[in-house]
Amino acid sequence: MQTFETILGQKAIKEHFTTAIATGKVSHAYILNGEEGMGKMALAEAFSLTLLCEKRDLVSPCLNCHGCKQVLSHNHPDLIYVSHEKPGSIGVDDIRRQINDTIAIRPYSSPYKIYIVDEAEKMTGQAQNALLKTIEEPPSYAVIILLTANQEAFLPTILSRCVQLNLKPLQDGDIKNYLIQEKGISEDTAEVYTAFARGNLGRAVHLAESEEFQAVYQTMLALLKHLRSMDIAELMETVRKLKEEGLNLEECLDFMQLWYRDVLMFKVTKDMNLLIFKEEYFSINDMSKNSSYQGLETILESIEKARTRLRANVNMELAMELMLLAMKEN
Repeated sequence: MQTFETILGQKAIKEHFTTAIATGKVSHAYILNGEEGMGKMALAEAFSLTLLCEKRDLVSPCLNCHGCKQVLSHNHPDLIYVSHEKPGSIGVDDIRRQINDTIAIRPYSSPYKIYIVDEAEKMTGQAQNALLKTIEEPPSYAVIILLTANQEAFLPTILSRCVQLNLKPLQDGDIKNYLIQEKGISEDTAEVYTAFARGNLGRAVHLAESEEFQAVYQTMLALLKHLRSMDIAELMETVRKLKEEGLNLEECLDFMQLWYRDVLMFKVTKDMNLLIFKEEYFSINDMSKNSSYQGLETILESIEKARTRLRANVNMELAMELMLLAMKEN
């Protein structure tokens, strides 16, 4: 579990929370909105840890008192993680049983009673209406923190009664340095993961530790290096293998997009330092010499078309075949 000091980025949210604690103006309901992996739970837990610290004159938790130790061990009676039985939704019974039926019981050992609801966008309409009654007239000690990747899924009445805090993507330099310093990854490799992560530290760490992504990396690298020399039958076989191996197609498309971005960038600038795939300099240099600007633009457009088709549930083989043919022709 992290403290505000150890969480990368999100300066505005951390300042909002620390100011609320310092001034005693803690809201009864918060929404932390951001895609998976951006640190919503880390921020909610850092806020909870600070609120439940027994050294109440500090804005930062002491980490040594009984309250801090209970939070750190996920054993504090006044910090409740709301769970749900059905994986796809949070039902009205989950909200009533875990929040509404217990919130009237005063905190056991601290001034606050905190509820963290992860994946809160999964609340059904009934569940949101049940929660709304509690948010409208909460006890003075209650703090409800809703974590979501899609706050548009909430009722307007929920949104209007919560402090809404939107997480921002991290700077690439911060993610790259974290991967190098904390995960022991080489600079060139860290740069690749950082480019794929698009400001999401959790995604960067996941990619660095993912065997599936290593498979995507090697498969896409081999495909792109030999695309020009492959005939139609070989391209179709590649599509079949992608389907059989169950590789993440979004990651495959991201890889292709970044690869051709490098080719185009090098064709324009001739600056190796601007490449993401620096270790593949010779292949990228060769491809930039043998591709026109219009051809590269057409390839990048074909990748986006494939992404759109796949998201619209168009036949996977057809979408990928059309893309690979466009890439080969250009």
